[in-house]
Amino acid sequence: MVSSTVHLVPDLGPILLKGIGEVFWLIFTSSWWVWLLIIAINILPLMVRRLNKKITVRRKFKKGEQVRDNLDLMDCIGRLSHKEFELYIAELFRKLGYKADVVGGSSDGGIDIILEKDNKKSYVQCKQYSSKVQVDKVRDFYGAIISKFADVKCYFITNNYFTLPAEEFARDKPIELIDGQKLVKYIKWAEQEERESKKPFTNKCPQCGGSLIKKDGKFGKLYGCSNYPKCRFTKGL
Repeated sequence: MVSSTVHLVPDLGPILLKGIGEVFWLIFTSSWWVWLLIIAINILPLMVRRLNKKITVRRKFKKGEQVRDNLDLMDCIGRLSHKEFELYIAELFRKLGYKADVVGGSSDGGIDIILEKDNKKSYVQCKQYSSKVQVDKVRDFYGAIISKFADVKCYFITNNYFTLPAEEFARDKPIELIDGQKLVKYIKWAEQEERESKKPFTNKCPQCGGSLIKKDGKFGKLYGCSNYPKCRFTKGL
């Protein structure tokens, strides 16, 4: 009988895999910061782009919301009758601290509202139009005012827009042209003045912490921030 010895060859696959795994783990643990840097370089720009996109969308939405609010307000104003428009403008100036008397009529001579503040009078003509205000309307208003009063402030207010010749005519005249878009700004300003007037007065600016001091504003005396022009907060007297 012939005896033979069988030599078993071990399976090298698992051993090699284990060795390779240990090598890679050693490399990873000794240079983890390199891998972290690689991940950061690839992922951070993607995160920043996504964040910027969200911020941009929010800004556009907020801006669009404001545009819709303004257009809705202009649409509401456009639905007023001419007399209602005059009463609305008078109330608007009252919120801004004026005494306002509506005098519009067939013999108003181009004057619809008389304003008074700080012993100074101003005169307003209101035009509720479905089309742009032409230059002849502004010229007629100026002629009616200048023939009766000297050195006065005048306002020509419309829910629509002014033609370019009308704007050019009024450029060097004591007439402020207020179109629909500008009127919306005045309305929001008046609403802010009304809200601020209901708050207890403090000489500290609520926006930046500066001091409120008396100033001469576009519509008369008011409280303005001492940090102007960095801070443009104002409050009616």
